[in-house]
Amino acid sequence: MKTLFTFALAGLVSFASLANEKDNEDLMALSDAKANYKTVNVLLKEDVGQAKIAIYDMNGKRLYQNRIKDADRDQVIPYNMEELPCGEYQVQITTDEEEVTYSVNTFNKPIPAAELPLKAHGKELDNNKVRLAVFGLLEPGVQVEIRYEDSDRILHSETIDTPNAFTKNFSFEGVEAEDIYFHVTDALGRTKVIHI
Repeated sequence: MKTLFTFALAGLVSFASLANEKDNEDLMALSDAKANYKTVNVLLKEDVGQAKIAIYDMNGKRLYQNRIKDADRDQVIPYNMEELPCGEYQVQITTDEEEVTYSVNTFNKPIPAAELPLKAHGKELDNNKVRLAVFGLLEPGVQVEIRYEDSDRILHSETIDTPNAFTKNFSFEGVEAEDIYFHVTDALGRTKVIHI
């Protein structure tokens, strides 16, 4: 009799476990969570009904909690994570019968190359000779002006038409490297002033 009771109890526990997994699969089919840069978007389909959404950091600290009433349509609930560091977060969606947890990774939006600063530097090679190096170009055409430090008057100006990074040495009779500076402008209008 004890053996029969044990088998019946084991069967009941495994059936309940299967039912719970099926419920989780149902809620998982009716919901989703994804990160779009520093925004976490939680999708709840119409059939979810009432639900509670909670977002936790990796230490288990609850950052957001929100109750959603019965929806008459699919909805996406955005959560702004701009003030929080990039990384992994847990999104927990709970209904009266089910609970699912999603892991999402937030990340910074990449800076478009055109918004990055122009990269250039100059180096004194000797008293009358300097080297200019320019890189990070996106289009050919770099306007190089070499000016006097004390008056801003242009000593030399030229356009260098190369789509790639370049280095060029400049030397001047009777002018010392410490008396000049470079004013460099690329085809996108990005500028860099380089004092030697």
